[in-house]
Amino acid sequence: MNTKIKYSPDYIFESSWEVCNKVGGIYTVLSSRANSLQKEHKDKVIFIGPDIWNKNESPWFKEDASLHKEWRQHADLTDHLSVRVGRWQVPGEPITILVNFESFYQHKNDIYGQMWRLFGVDSMPSYGDYDDSSMFAYAVGNVIESFYKFHKLQNKHVIAHFNEWMLGMGALYVKHNVPKIATIFTTHATSIGRSIAGNNLPLYKNFKEFDGDQMARELNMVSKHSIEKITAHNVDCFTTVSDITARECEQLLEKKPDVVTPNGFEKGFIPKKGDYTKLRTQARSTLIRVTEALLGYPVATKSLLVALSGRYEYKNKGIDVFVDSLNKLRSNKSLKKDIVAFIMVPAWVKEYRDDLQLRLQEKGPISANRALDCPFLTHNLHEPENDPLLSQIKRLGFTNTKEDRVKIIFVPSYLNGDDGIFNASYYDLLIGLDATVFPSYYEPWGYTPHESIAFSIPTVTTSLSGFGTWAIKMGDTEGIGDGVEVVHRVEDNYDEVVNKIGDALVDLSQKNKKEIEETRDAALNLADSADWEHFIGYYKEAYCKALHNSIDRLSGAHAVDE
Repeated sequence: MNTKIKYSPDYIFESSWEVCNKVGGIYTVLSSRANSLQKEHKDKVIFIGPDIWNKNESPWFKEDASLHKEWRQHADLTDHLSVRVGRWQVPGEPITILVNFESFYQHKNDIYGQMWRLFGVDSMPSYGDYDDSSMFAYAVGNVIESFYKFHKLQNKHVIAHFNEWMLGMGALYVKHNVPKIATIFTTHATSIGRSIAGNNLPLYKNFKEFDGDQMARELNMVSKHSIEKITAHNVDCFTTVSDITARECEQLLEKKPDVVTPNGFEKGFIPKKGDYTKLRTQARSTLIRVTEALLGYPVATKSLLVALSGRYEYKNKGIDVFVDSLNKLRSNKSLKKDIVAFIMVPAWVKEYRDDLQLRLQEKGPISANRALDCPFLTHNLHEPENDPLLSQIKRLGFTNTKEDRVKIIFVPSYLNGDDGIFNASYYDLLIGLDATVFPSYYEPWGYTPHESIAFSIPTVTTSLSGFGTWAIKMGDTEGIGDGVEVVHRVEDNYDEVVNKIGDALVDLSQKNKKEIEETRDAALNLADSADWEHFIGYYKEAYCKALHNSIDRLSGAHAVDE
């Protein structure tokens, strides 16, 4: 075969648990990339997600009964698949299939037995979300097969792209049942690597000594690790999102990724210049108003508004480091502005605080002259006494009084616009910040710092994040003046990281208006190098490689048959 031929797909199916289902960073990866794929492939790119919406419809999905009507009827009557077709409500509005996978549970043992016999996937020790993910993945494989055969795509270049271990069985199903389709599997973080880090084991210090299979047994991760590793070894193209995770795959999955596909960002999510200033002013007003209602006194208008956001993984996301850094800043005489630090991580939230909402409903300036009980928390929690962030705040003696130069506000709710307190999305609040801090210990890419600079908000991250290593390659310099401060982080330099974060925030507090604008412009300039316009090329490379490898694979199969 002539490997110089640049194959391009005629159809792309891409599936993930997070299609039209906002759970974490993968939602941002797919939803922001959708526009670039739609521009290139029009309606020949089709996303597939789980139909888990019973009482309420997905706010990101708009059903369209006119789309693929004949196939839907065939899928229902002949293939016994329960699907809905519509468009994902993101820039590009790609065609999206939501599949209900409930009917596959009655065949679960047969499916697991088949996966064991064909590929050696060990589903016996499975628990938790493994069953849901596997039944969904298997249903996705059936959907792709049904669509492919109904539309007679055998002579087309077709890609089936599966994201994370949750979709592994879909990839294996397609390989076995529709071998002419070229398969791609992307791991955004290895399940076992995340587990090692999350269990406070020294992932980086002993990196070369870790055996993925052994650690999976020790950490009760056998089934997830098994499907992830076997899928990586069986697809036509295996990818991951950063150089740091590529090394992790090679060590723990014993498979080097064929292509590294870094995560870009879609400019369509960012307000245009005319609206930016207005929305930034509005966001700052919202953040300050909530703070004042909680604390019971006016906050200095020139305070530095700083935030950390993401999953509530206390060590992996560096929440512990951030709080310790804020604690040291409380007595730092070089700090020229007060800091209000928002920690926006969804926790075991009960509901919004009635007392806080009542204060926010007051017209005009908030007249309260005393703090609410627990003046760190915007929403009520289940078992607040067991919450690690509240425990650290209490242990360190934070007060959130007027005299304290550093205030901490814990926002434990998803920010989807209807949380009862802010009633704004995360992006609607991000635009009002002065800086963000993401001192990650384990971060395969790092969309949060990436999003931050895309909104012209300077950020601090670490060398243990995929985004951080990318920023270093792009020429990151010492300090936050270039829009990004990448703090060197290793296993044993916790205190150094704490101090470096503090230095960056002190530096920012000392900058004049012109220097701040230059820092914000530098952040945006770096973000321009990391949008999908630049990064979509890595996916084109992956599609081409998958098609090449699938043709090689089929040629080899034919040679054996002959």
